Amino acid sequence: MAINAAGVGSNLDVNGLVSQLMSAERAPLAKLDTRETGIKAKLSAFGVIRSFLGTFQTAMSGLAAPNRFTGATATSSAADALGASAASGTAPGTYRVETTRLAQAPSLVAGGQASATAAIGAGTISIDFGTISGGSLDETIGTYSGATFTASGTGTRTVTVAAGATSLNDIRDAINAANVGVRASVINDGGASPWRLVLDGRDTGASRALKISVSGDASLQSLLSNDPAGTQNLRQTSAARDAELKINGITVTRPTNTVADAVPGLTLNLLKTTTGSPATVTVARDTAAAKSAAESFVKGFNDVMRPINDFGNYDATTRKAGALYGDPAVRALQSQLRATLNRPLDPSSSEFRTLADIGITTQRDGTLALNAARFDRAMAADPAAVAALFGVVGRPTDSQVQYVGAADEAAAGTFAVSVSQLATRGTLAGAGAAGLVITEGVNDTLSLRVDQLEVGVTLTAGTYASADALALELQSRLNGSTVLSGASRSVQVAASGGVLTLTSDTYGSSSAVQAVGGNAAATLFAGTPVETAGQNAAGSIGGLEATGAGQELRSGDGLRLRVTGGAPGARGSVDFSRGLASQLALLAKAQLDGTAMLKSRTDSLDASVKSLGTEREAVTRRLEGVEKRLRAQFIALDAMVTRMRSTSDFLGRQLSSLG
Repeated sequence: MAINAAGVGSNLDVNGLVSQLMSAERAPLAKLDTRETGIKAKLSAFGVIRSFLGTFQTAMSGLAAPNRFTGATATSSAADALGASAASGTAPGTYRVETTRLAQAPSLVAGGQASATAAIGAGTISIDFGTISGGSLDETIGTYSGATFTASGTGTRTVTVAAGATSLNDIRDAINAANVGVRASVINDGGASPWRLVLDGRDTGASRALKISVSGDASLQSLLSNDPAGTQNLRQTSAARDAELKINGITVTRPTNTVADAVPGLTLNLLKTTTGSPATVTVARDTAAAKSAAESFVKGFNDVMRPINDFGNYDATTRKAGALYGDPAVRALQSQLRATLNRPLDPSSSEFRTLADIGITTQRDGTLALNAARFDRAMAADPAAVAALFGVVGRPTDSQVQYVGAADEAAAGTFAVSVSQLATRGTLAGAGAAGLVITEGVNDTLSLRVDQLEVGVTLTAGTYASADALALELQSRLNGSTVLSGASRSVQVAASGGVLTLTSDTYGSSSAVQAVGGNAAATLFAGTPVETAGQNAAGSIGGLEATGAGQELRSGDGLRLRVTGGAPGARGSVDFSRGLASQLALLAKAQLDGTAMLKSRTDSLDASVKSLGTEREAVTRRLEGVEKRLRAQFIALDAMVTRMRSTSDFLGRQLSSLG
């Protein structure tokens, strides 16, 4: 068998010749590599820009809240006795605050027991909150005489002391587990019968005094029954009372030691009494926070503009173009950012309509710079207008029309507001005067559906002095139920001419109070009660019909207003503006959206990379065929040359032999 090795007989460098020829053939591959490198550089640049845009969107969304520029500070001259804080937009001012009494929660102590673990008795504990008035308190023994207790109507809370778990410790645990607005503890005072149950109200205020009714075992009743207007088996060690203070000489009372509604926007935290030594609270604009927000705006914009400029511009000094120089998506993004910055705010009744008006100017490279002194002057002149230049602001002219919010699609403008129907609440009204005698097991239960919540209550048996007293009992039982209190819902029960009317606390078409059952229905409503469902607000915004939901009106593009009162008819207008931070946040969001030009451009580049890969595979296959063919041809040539040389040698030898 013959063994052939290319070039052995002919001295041809077949491998070298094929390599040189294939080097020329591979030129298209090098061009493809160059094109792919350029496209990947663009993709990388777009990735950087998109990343910065995401950060930019987050920053601008945060700055779109107007309170970033209308913050206020509150400083107390006696911080250990009086804390103070101011909400955004609080008017500057100085206030003398003298705290004459701190709000207090009630505290009651039961009689001593020989053991904390011995059984006492089973039963049901009912707790009502209300106000004690009249009479006098004997502070020595902690009981009232001649007083009146008026329930607040916030609800009767019940605690079950189950058989087999009736010790002092068990009663404490049952009260705490029931979450009825009272904390229970057991304390050993070291006396002959040292174990005492202590009940502390969770909330302060004069209307949080306790009335405790007990049914069941006589021992449990004698331990805990406590009516400030009657039998008192508990000793009061701390009375429920309101805080009292003077603000610039005006006496103010509040149920808690946090006073948030005496001065609009100012919250006072009462820590100690300061009788005779008033503290001074100074409210000032938080210009430092506003300037910080403006600086954040400038930095956020510059941070996103720098990579856009780096990748999209041509550097005349280095004579190098950015990876995205001339790219239409980058040019469009640059144009949109600049156009947004230069677009005057509309509408606006202020002199501040552009960034330049408040000291933020555009540099030659498209970035921003802040003139701090000019910004400070603008803040001193009109902080609300500065805030409107950045944030989303709605300013209704009617005090009973509130701006709630706006969807991204909501357009800026001044829109007339008209109300054709005010929102109402669902009601249930009796057919006649309510009966005042409630008998246990006969007519003491009632089941209702309140805003689709099923609630059942049992009324306290007895003869009520008036329909008002019965209404208060029903309201307390309903609002104290687990169903309504757990859902943060409530019902108002009122009596007029002896007729009971129940009203839901919600507004709109989902608001309703419906009678479901119970043996007390006939007594309470004197026949079939009248159910009236709530209605949504109705009207128009900007001349176009709005959608009503409860007290809210919503325009077609998502501007939301709340109508809290007033009368049907024309209700002024709302001036809605979308500041630059909001506009830029929406612009960034749109650019990051799957249908935006930036996204479509990167998708196109991704497709180009894939196309180049396919083209490279085709070229590679063609080159493999070319190399195979060239190698076969050179091998054949090598063999032919070898044969010709062999023939030449043979003929030479033959001629030589003839001579």
